[in-house]
Amino acid sequence: MLVGDATALLELLGESKDSAELEARFGEISRAFEEERKKLFFSGPYDKGNAVLSVYAGAGGDDAEDWASLLLEMFRRYAEKKLWKTHMLHAHAGEGKGIKNATMEIEGKFAYGHLKGEAGVHRLVRVSPFSAKKLRHTSFVMVEILPELVGSAEIELRPEDVEVTFARSSGPGGQNVNKRETAVRAKHLPTGIQVHVETGRSQAANKDRAIELLRAKLFQRMQEKEKKTLEDLSAVQSAEAEWGHQIRSYVFHPYKMVKDHRTGVETSDVEGVLGGDISEFIQAEIEGREAQEGRG
Repeated sequence: MLVGDATALLELLGESKDSAELEARFGEISRAFEEERKKLFFSGPYDKGNAVLSVYAGAGGDDAEDWASLLLEMFRRYAEKKLWKTHMLHAHAGEGKGIKNATMEIEGKFAYGHLKGEAGVHRLVRVSPFSAKKLRHTSFVMVEILPELVGSAEIELRPEDVEVTFARSSGPGGQNVNKRETAVRAKHLPTGIQVHVETGRSQAANKDRAIELLRAKLFQRMQEKEKKTLEDLSAVQSAEAEWGHQIRSYVFHPYKMVKDHRTGVETSDVEGVLGGDISEFIQAEIEGREAQEGRG
C-alpha cells in the first residue's frame, strides 16, 4: 500500500515547482510512511489500543515507594506529550509520600504498542532524601503493562474461579468517599492473580473494570508462558523487583545517566527523562523487538 502511494506522490513531487506545494506533498509522503511503519512495528492483537500501567515498589523501603511515584509521574507526562489521556484506577499510598503500588489507564492510539516494552524492573541510584547521613541508595520498581481490553474468547473466566470482595475506597475525595464500599478486589483463584479498582463512580463499574483487568493479566501471563520467558506473573511483581533484573537504570549519583540495558541507549539528561522524555528509549526497544522477531 505504501509503495503505490509513495510512488504516486513522488511523481507529483517531480511535477511540482512551487516550494510550498513541494513541502506539503513531502509531508504527505512522510505521514504515509509513518503509518506503514506503525503497521509493521505494532502487529500484535492489542497494540493499537489503550494500555493499563501499574507500578510496584520493590526493594528499597521509602526510597522505592518514592521511586514508584516518580516513575508513575514520568509515564503520565510521557502520555501527556503524546496527547493521550490518563485515568487513575487505584493507588496504595506508602508510609511516607510515595506509593506502594498504583494502576493508571492510558487512553490513546497505539498506547499499548508503545508502552508494552516498558514492563520490567526500573532501577534508581541516588543520594537518598530519606537518609540523614546523605548515603547513596538503590531502589527498584516493577512496571507492568497490560492491554486495556482482552476478548472473552481469548481468556475465559469461569465465575467459580473468580473471588470478588468489596471495600471502602481509600483515595481522597471528600466526606462521602469512605461511606460506601465502592472499591473492588477481584482474585483469580487457580493462579492467585488479583487486581484492585477503586476510582469508578459505582461498585458495579469498578467490578466490571476489575474483571477486565483480571482477564488482561491472565492474557499477559499466557503470552509470557508461550515465549518461555516467565512462568508466574505474580513472582515478577514481587520477588524479582530487585538487583539483577533491571531493564533500565536511572543514576543521579555519582554521575547522571539513564541507560537501557537491552538496547544500550543512554542519556545524561535524567531530569528530562523523568519529565517524560522517554521516546528514544521506547523507539529503540520497539525496533530491537521487531528485529529479533524478524530473525526468529
